[in-house]
Amino acid sequence: MALQGGQSRVNYAFITLIVIVATIGGFMFGYDSGVINGTQNGLESAFELGSLGIGVNVGAILVGSAIGAFGAGRLADLIGRRNVMMWSAVLFLVSAILAGAAGSSAVFIIARIIGGLGVGAASVISPVYISEVTPASIRGRLSSVQQVMIITGLTGAFVANFALARLAGGSTADFWLGYEAWRWMFWLQAIPAIIYFVALLFIPESPRYLVVKGREEEAERVLTRLFGRDEAVRKVGEIRQSLAADQHKPRLSDLIDKTTGRIRPILWAGIGLAIFQQFVGINVVFYYGAVLWQAVGFSEDNALQINILSGGLSIAACLLTIAVVDKVGRKPLLLIGSAGMAVTLAVVAYSFSTATTAADGSVSLPGSFGLIALIAANLYVIFFNVSWGPIMWVMLGEMFPNQIRGSALAVAGFAQWIANALISVSFPTLVTWPGLAVTYLGYAIFAAISFFFVRAMVHETRGRELEQMVG
Repeated sequence: MALQGGQSRVNYAFITLIVIVATIGGFMFGYDSGVINGTQNGLESAFELGSLGIGVNVGAILVGSAIGAFGAGRLADLIGRRNVMMWSAVLFLVSAILAGAAGSSAVFIIARIIGGLGVGAASVISPVYISEVTPASIRGRLSSVQQVMIITGLTGAFVANFALARLAGGSTADFWLGYEAWRWMFWLQAIPAIIYFVALLFIPESPRYLVVKGREEEAERVLTRLFGRDEAVRKVGEIRQSLAADQHKPRLSDLIDKTTGRIRPILWAGIGLAIFQQFVGINVVFYYGAVLWQAVGFSEDNALQINILSGGLSIAACLLTIAVVDKVGRKPLLLIGSAGMAVTLAVVAYSFSTATTAADGSVSLPGSFGLIALIAANLYVIFFNVSWGPIMWVMLGEMFPNQIRGSALAVAGFAQWIANALISVSFPTLVTWPGLAVTYLGYAIFAAISFFFVRAMVHETRGRELEQMVG
């Protein structure tokens, strides 16, 4: 439906279609990241892995993700946003098939690295693409859809894992065609990967990329379809003007302020947002949720159901963010999230400090502490997904000036995935020593630090056009 507004005509139906298609990459990001949660018993059994081996196999995707995120920004400047997303879809498909068929840990690691390349690329390019084709007045809401789709993908993986394990009688039990259930958990993601690739054929290239490449007539046609003829002409002029002061091709050296010779403050802000989003420990819940809850006395079936509960709460929290992000702004939500996560993580840490070990080696939380830990952990998930989950991606997609957007995203995205890897790979070892209580206390401390980081370094971007971003 096209709505009239003065000289402009915003085609909300077309914009909605574009956002839905672009954020399928977020769904794949979430599914590919979350499918590992529930397959770890199968991996341990099939490849005879210890705690370090599990950490390496789980973390393999993050190596590819860091590389994919770092390369995607520059690659998107060269071949376009849509083409990078299409390559991501191909990588998702190859990874799904190969991971499920892996006969050794080495092959599985290679498959997950391939999938990681797609995850990393989709994680940084989808928000950028969305921010470049949406009006400033609703950009935050539409960019937040990326996190909804990430969590939907995670939840979809949790539901699929639970269903397959339940039908087969366990994640390591044989299922269709004689293959174990955990292998089908990976193969199922081939379906959304194919849908993603086909859907991308029906959306246009980013108009800002087209202007940078000198293809202004194409950019004008895309913008006309999005916003109407008059607004399209004005937008092309604005984009051209924002690039006029610096006509050279984007490069990494643009991230250095030519006046001071130092890294631009806006890049430090982006790196900080990317790192703190991971150092609060959220992916421990998403990657190791089943193992985590089994470690404190829950059955595999109950642990997988808790994963689904966490995913559902995450989606609800993200929907709340969509409703308020363009009204209250980005920075207030980040501050609320940091404070809430610090408190709830501290409660989880204290609850885990009461854990007792029985003679048979089983671990449990005494009295009501199991329920307290469960409630606090899910409140933590809610605080994350109403703030740092979606807002970090919104900010990275819109906070950088046109000239450095691709390069800045490369660096910030790389930092995000390296931080993710450090947290995820270290967790199985940290469970053994110093233990869950101290580990979660560490995440609580990072959440508290992130509050002061946001106050000092992050500037509000609500309602500002991308061409007005400076740094």
